[in-house]
Amino acid sequence: MKAHHQIVIIGGGTAGIMVAAQTLKRKPGSDIAIIDPAEHHYYQPAWTLVGANTYDYEKTKHTMASVMPKGVQWIKQAASKIDADNNSVQLSNGDTVSYDFLVVATGIKIAPEMVEGLSEAMDKGVVCSNYTNPKHTWEVLKNFKGGTALFTQPATPIKCGGAPQKIMYLADDHFRKSGVRDKTTIVFATPGGAIFGVKVIAETLMKVNKRKDINLRFFHKLVKVDGKNQIAWYELNKDIKAGGCVILEGEQGDLDKDFHFNYKEVKVDKENGLYGIHFDMMHLAPPQCAPDLVKQSGLTNADGWLDVDKGTLQSNKKSNVFGLGDSAGLPTAKTGAAIRKQVPIVVENIQRMIAAQGISNKTYNGYSSCPLVTGYGKMVLAEFDYDKNFTPDPKLKQMLISDSSKEHWRLWVLKKYILPRLYWNKMLKGIEV
Repeated sequence: MKAHHQIVIIGGGTAGIMVAAQTLKRKPGSDIAIIDPAEHHYYQPAWTLVGANTYDYEKTKHTMASVMPKGVQWIKQAASKIDADNNSVQLSNGDTVSYDFLVVATGIKIAPEMVEGLSEAMDKGVVCSNYTNPKHTWEVLKNFKGGTALFTQPATPIKCGGAPQKIMYLADDHFRKSGVRDKTTIVFATPGGAIFGVKVIAETLMKVNKRKDINLRFFHKLVKVDGKNQIAWYELNKDIKAGGCVILEGEQGDLDKDFHFNYKEVKVDKENGLYGIHFDMMHLAPPQCAPDLVKQSGLTNADGWLDVDKGTLQSNKKSNVFGLGDSAGLPTAKTGAAIRKQVPIVVENIQRMIAAQGISNKTYNGYSSCPLVTGYGKMVLAEFDYDKNFTPDPKLKQMLISDSSKEHWRLWVLKKYILPRLYWNKMLKGIEV
């Protein structure tokens, strides 16, 4: 079976629904189809809060039918192949949908298979992830009786770069309340050399880590998880010969100051050049990559992400294809806040091309934002652009927040109560916020 639509959107997540809704607001009666087999649409930013038992998981879930904009043809199938040369998308049932304009908004693929042993260990026992099962995270935190609490993230790009540490700050609060914090060492192992890429935010977060007495270990690339023996194996991904970055003392392989902040003695094995941190619980962000559909589309950059112009979001390979959201190869953080600023650019450019007016001179500046929860009732809001400049939203002044790079309870209110409401009632309905 063949069908044709003027605009075809692959993906009914934040980006796909918002593009359709804003297009229909601007031009009612537009011929749009969304390809997505999912029954439910999730508000994933609240999953951090679900993992810390301060948000109801069921409230993060709405039916896809309820968020699908009126007037959109919903094709409830998975897209199996993009044939950009012939302006068509093949569906998993063998049908073909052709288009004049294609919007690729597939989101990101969670890929535990990229780390040896992780698929077997994920979401079982004391290994948890808010990215896949935040309810299990809460079970792990609730049942934790002390020892080494390891929080970690992969060397791949991930959605919401701040999420791996937000749950750690909430866990620290919870452990204090439940009386196990004095029997606990919290370790955050990250492949990067800094806690956050925006300087003013990093300064605040270093103070938070100092106050909470957390051991940060930098340049740690997770390569293997031994779920049975509860060991996470890391490659130290800074050249360890350069400048004597590692001092080996005994079997432990203690790391010098370049590699850690607030060093704590935890059990570490060394084997074949890898460092194995023993844990009593581990929360991780699993490795992530572009979905296979995107990787095999012929529309990607060398790293397998959708190759789009970072300002116009137009494909660098096909002028009638646009890409946004998590699968786009853009040098900024993959967040819903980024999508909020990307959508109007894509909508305007497609409308102009339909009217044969060429691409708009309005461009996306790389804006993204990470709401960094630093405890129950506290948050910092990192807003930044492609150049990692701190760019706070002037609207925060209306909430009486003068400096969002510092912890504030009003920012927590924004995260827990205001943003979800804006998301369901405005953003997904095509209202620009």
